[in-house]
Amino acid sequence: MTADVRFVLIRGLMREARHWGVFTTMLQQQFPDAQIITPDLPGNGRLNHQASPDTIAGMTEALRAQVAACQNLRLIAISMGGMIAIDWMSRYPAEVKSAVLINTSARHLSPFYHRLRLAAGLHIVKMFFHSPIQREADILALTSNKWADNRSQLAIWQAWQRQNPVSFKNAINQCLAAIKFSIRSYPHQPMLVIAGKADRLVNYCCSVRLAQVLRAEYIQHETAGHDLPLDEPEWLVDVIQAWTTSNSS
Repeated sequence: MTADVRFVLIRGLMREARHWGVFTTMLQQQFPDAQIITPDLPGNGRLNHQASPDTIAGMTEALRAQVAACQNLRLIAISMGGMIAIDWMSRYPAEVKSAVLINTSARHLSPFYHRLRLAAGLHIVKMFFHSPIQREADILALTSNKWADNRSQLAIWQAWQRQNPVSFKNAINQCLAAIKFSIRSYPHQPMLVIAGKADRLVNYCCSVRLAQVLRAEYIQHETAGHDLPLDEPEWLVDVIQAWTTSNSS
């Protein structure tokens, strides 16, 4: 892996760069010469004071503005971040060499009850009536199979929420963007689709279908939840390392 390789890590709904956790450090250890860029979406993290776009295309533009000299990029993206990655590859193919898409979906490829499991939908509706701090407990319980009841992990997430709160309006905008997303032009760069089979938020069949349509390679973890980088960071880094090395040119 040469020093000019640049990974861009893209998180999803109401999440920020810090939610990659130890995955970012592990990835850097596996690729010591690569540059790893962890931008935040408007409305989240360091940019929580900004308004979130209500379209995936708008989010793509916001991320591109944060990445100097957009070239030779390898995207690693989860959930709604995967939608942004697909849009980025499709509209700016010269900028992106490859992408890893984790637990993501598209409106026209999967039914709504797969893109959001029915039980999870009810959970999310209730979540919006909870305080922002309680909401972090809701999100952790829904997206992680390994850390759902871990008080230390929850305390970290709640501290981040206090530091950089995501407003109700921005949360709604992000939800709307994800709900509306369809792939208008299929990208042709190498892609790896990864899913947690035990994802309780999004049915893993969405990733299977996405891989079929995009003609991408597909790998699944049998027990990981929606936040696969949180549940299985070492496994995920190993999979990405093997696949990226095989697709380097």
